[in-house]
Amino acid sequence: MADLQSTEAATWRDYKELTKPNVVLLMILTSAIGMFMAVPGMVPLDVLILGNLGIALSAGAAAAVNHLVDQRIDLQMARTHNRPIATGRLSNTQATVFAMIMGGLGMTILMVFVNPLTAWLTLASLLGYAFVYTMFLKRATPQNIVIGGLAGAAPPLLGWTAVTGEIHGHALLLVLIIFAWTPPHFWALAIHRREEYAAVGIPMLPVTHGVAFTKLQILLYTIIMFLITLLPYATRMSGPLYLLGAVVLGLGFLYWAVELMRGKNANAPMETFKYSITYLMALFVVMLVDHYLFPVSTL
Repeated sequence: MADLQSTEAATWRDYKELTKPNVVLLMILTSAIGMFMAVPGMVPLDVLILGNLGIALSAGAAAAVNHLVDQRIDLQMARTHNRPIATGRLSNTQATVFAMIMGGLGMTILMVFVNPLTAWLTLASLLGYAFVYTMFLKRATPQNIVIGGLAGAAPPLLGWTAVTGEIHGHALLLVLIIFAWTPPHFWALAIHRREEYAAVGIPMLPVTHGVAFTKLQILLYTIIMFLITLLPYATRMSGPLYLLGAVVLGLGFLYWAVELMRGKNANAPMETFKYSITYLMALFVVMLVDHYLFPVSTL
């Protein structure tokens, strides 16, 4: 489709948009913090730079595949209709070559300069998002974001293994936090975009089960997520500053989940979505600060 539509030369901004830079930046934040949480002191500079570079390149490649697969529905949705492949500013061939170069370079960096475990876990995450979620789950089940969310939750584990070369229970706990956060985060956006998802035949939960049911699920998942975020303190991974931050930030998320349930604020879905992004960033930053101010764990 896009090969026939292209009428203007692609710019570097189009390639940048192809990588979903805002999403990748959030992933790299959690990846970098995963690295710092894995050690009591400073992360080796080469691992910090090359590890996050390899993870970022791989994530960008997965995002490019997402653009390729979703170009038809992207063109029909207000949020995505101006994406570079959907509009024809980038051809399928250009995007495919770009994704292959990004993914290949990212994997090479991780395999050669970091460690094979991180490289293989990153590849699994890339394939999980780009192919299992985007090509199958997204169109197959309203539980798409729950099952597929595991791929997006991997960055802190990748950061941890980049430093240590092994999988640790605390690293899996960081994954669990993001895994539980993903459904209420994305379903809030799905409520706001319900009509668009319905028009393009994507079975998001608000489309298949209704808005009221989705709001209830958001509240329940938010409660589960809140309880999970207390586990780093309970397992002596984190200290009192993190506990305070997790409680305050979690109560904020619960407020918006309840506000959604009340149904009196038309802007609540997007406000919840926006808060969820701030929430995750703040939670991990507080965790990092606590790690150095109140070192309680013996890894």
